Amino acid sequence: MVYVMRAVLEVSVPEGFDLWPVAEADASGFLALGGGLSPAEVGTAVMALAVCNRPPDEGDEGDDRPPHAAVGTFLRGLLSYDTVFAAGGLRVTDPDTGVGFAPGCCDGLEDWRDWYRLVDGDGSLGFGHEPVSPLAERHGDTLRLTVDAERDDSPVIELPAQALRGMLAGVERDLTAFLGLAVAWAAVHVPGHDRAVVVAALARALDVPPPSGRT
Repeated sequence: MVYVMRAVLEVSVPEGFDLWPVAEADASGFLALGGGLSPAEVGTAVMALAVCNRPPDEGDEGDDRPPHAAVGTFLRGLLSYDTVFAAGGLRVTDPDTGVGFAPGCCDGLEDWRDWYRLVDGDGSLGFGHEPVSPLAERHGDTLRLTVDAERDDSPVIELPAQALRGMLAGVERDLTAFLGLAVAWAAVHVPGHDRAVVVAALARALDVPPPSGRT
């Protein structure tokens, strides 16, 4: 059986957002990252990351700003924060049952490599609290993913623990491919003096190496 693990971002498009083209997420509220996204979907991901990292004192400065100034203001957190948060995480789907293990409220995509702890030995990772508490546990040769650990009748995915390393390698490939798309996207939508900084912030948020060469 082939289980599907994807890196996903939590996405909610602000009403009236018009700094660049965006696309709505699916009904789950998550956008899966990878190399097959459209430019509008890449823009949605960058928008979501910028919203996650907007400074708390940022207000509405009106609509008469030059376009580049508006973009720079919206991206200010990505341009200035050393530590970048990405609401989301890793989603695992059982194709036979349709059960989906999704990120919880305390999960962040920047911490996706924490899953490697379960590759190396027994242990557990919790990703949230009420109303939903996803829990990943390794017991010997089995990886057990409980959709909501607060429920006795929670759906569960069980898979061979030996499959996890390959699944995580696939996640890294997807994130690296997405970052390549983000470089091309930034060349169109981000002012030149900010592009390298924004791309580096995206790389930190995804915990993958920044691309080499010019951005």
